[in-house]
Amino acid sequence: MRRPRVPPRLRRLLPRSVRARATFAATAVVTLALGGSSAALLAVLHANLLRTARDSAVEQAGKVVELASREHLPSVLAPRGGSSVWVLDADGKPVAVTPDLLIRPAAAPPLPNPPGPSAPGPDRSLLQLPPDERPLVVGARLHDRRQQVITMSVSGPDGPLTVHAAASLRDVEAAGDTTGTALAVGVPVLVLLVAAVTWRVTGRALRPVEAIRAEVAEITGHDLHRRVPVPHTGDEVARLAVTVNATLDRLEDAGLRQRRFIADASHELRSPIAVLRTQLEVALAHPDPELWPELLADALEDTVRLQDLAADLLLLARLDAADPVAVELLDLAALFAAALAARTADRVPVAAELADGAEVLGNRTWLTRLLTNLVDNAQRYAADRVEVRLTVRGPDAVLEVCDDGPGIPAADRERVFERFTRLDDARSRELGGAGLGLAIARDLAGHHGGTLAAEPARTGARLVARLPRAGSAD
Repeated sequence: MRRPRVPPRLRRLLPRSVRARATFAATAVVTLALGGSSAALLAVLHANLLRTARDSAVEQAGKVVELASREHLPSVLAPRGGSSVWVLDADGKPVAVTPDLLIRPAAAPPLPNPPGPSAPGPDRSLLQLPPDERPLVVGARLHDRRQQVITMSVSGPDGPLTVHAAASLRDVEAAGDTTGTALAVGVPVLVLLVAAVTWRVTGRALRPVEAIRAEVAEITGHDLHRRVPVPHTGDEVARLAVTVNATLDRLEDAGLRQRRFIADASHELRSPIAVLRTQLEVALAHPDPELWPELLADALEDTVRLQDLAADLLLLARLDAADPVAVELLDLAALFAAALAARTADRVPVAAELADGAEVLGNRTWLTRLLTNLVDNAQRYAADRVEVRLTVRGPDAVLEVCDDGPGIPAADRERVFERFTRLDDARSRELGGAGLGLAIARDLAGHHGGTLAAEPARTGARLVARLPRAGSAD
């Protein structure tokens, strides 16, 4: 479902900052809620007061009806709880009224039949009671809109009568006016208070965010050591600051590794290029055909070393970029057996023990390169024996490459996996190593969700790679 598009003119009128939007939203919601609640409150209050007035009139009329059904009504009824009551006979002449309708002694002639409560007529009509010892003239508000009038019929000793009871609605109007005035003053004040509190609270909550933004804006590639301030609130802003600092840690580490890698790579590339140039200059300075085979052989060896180093650097760059590669279900036993069978120029023979059932999801080229780098490293330092073992241990396929060389000191078991690291720099350079083989092997294992570590051994070195088997639980 597509969201409705806001017109550009209306979008320009909307607040832009988070603080202003939060204040606007809170104020709008509170205004709508209070407005609706106020209208509902006034309606409910008016309905309740009307119902109360009607119930009072019904109650008073009911009492008169009950009395008229049993006996003759007196001309003046007892006060009826604030309600005005008047009783008319079948001819519309007054029979009895409450004292509040009496106005003065009778002296005027009787008027025609007065209009009923719903008939048109004057707001105040004169009604004359039947003659007795003290005839009276009374006044009744028959058409006052501020009254709730109830009419009942009854037959009794005085014949058929009509009982009218009127309850004043002035209290209803006064209560409605008072409540409306209070709401008209209180609601805007409360809305303004909510807006002010929201503006202040949002500003205080976003103050650390502004500090984080300002600090991040000043961080460049040359001062990645700087960190953003972490507020002591433990809320989402504090977690954001911690995450930003963790990201800066990774960026700083990546920057350091990149600078170190560039420096080491330039040094490693400079050496074989310088040697190759020297050999070519010597060949040109001494055009002796008998020296050319030896010079060309040395130049070819340095060219191959330079080519291997360039290939390793390109592979490291691809691993650092985390480029996606094709993966497939591979049987490590068959893959490693084929890779070992293709090695024909090893200085020391390789003894392989490959167990079945080690299937992984991975890239064929990269896993072959993992085994090749480990075996090449063992070949450089082995005296008489190199062993390759593939086993299945729980959810992992475990590859072990061991040799009977001088081994790796405990203090250097992590350092050997750093790029361009040589424990014996002169000997490693002579053997053709650039110090990238084990670093590439660990990165390849990591890209397959596994690990590579140097573990203790009785003699020589023991490198162990663990790769998750296909279908195993995380």
